[in-house]
Amino acid sequence: MTPAAPAYRRLSVEERRSQLLDAALSLFAHRVPEDVSLDDVAEAAGVSRPLVYRYFPGGKQQLYEAALRSAAEELHHCFDEPQDGPLLPRLARVLDRYLTFVGRHDAGFSALLQGGSVVETSRTTAIVDGVRRAAAEAIYRHLAVADPGPRLRMTVRMWITAVEAASLIWLDEDKQPPADELRDWLVDQFVAVLAVTAARDAQTAELVRGALSTET
Repeated sequence: MTPAAPAYRRLSVEERRSQLLDAALSLFAHRVPEDVSLDDVAEAAGVSRPLVYRYFPGGKQQLYEAALRSAAEELHHCFDEPQDGPLLPRLARVLDRYLTFVGRHDAGFSALLQGGSVVETSRTTAIVDGVRRAAAEAIYRHLAVADPGPRLRMTVRMWITAVEAASLIWLDEDKQPPADELRDWLVDQFVAVLAVTAARDAQTAELVRGALSTET
């Protein structure tokens, strides 16, 4: 007797939606959004084009925004680090997860941050800005600062921008230097910008004397 074929299992709405988003994210990870069609997503997911439209009636724009939100949620998880132990190793672990995400999504990450995509809208921009705000809030928590002043907020946001820029250059340079070296350099950059701000801002100076005094 020949073995029976496995029974076909109909996917739930959430499972099918997740399948389509995973396929879209995989494509956006290696190609800029405007080069990805709904036919490409359908083929990658092993489904028909009408089925993609059934779940995303707004077409490619709706699918791209949903995929972007899914990627943003994954990036948010990069910042989930217990607030225990020395500060700088915590920051290094966050950067390890962030750079793993960047390396895995490659061209899609570049297209996302550099903008200029035909599918970019105020909504997609808001999603990206939301990730940056979440990153800043995570850093304030790790610094144990409930009410950061303007100079500290500016310093943290400037460093986040520097991390994004370094990530884009890293991709352009074929992921050189190695990720662990880039991570350590970015941690050093964080310490350096805090030290510069500390010379002009009492709140940051207190942080440097406290949270960083035993680590630098």
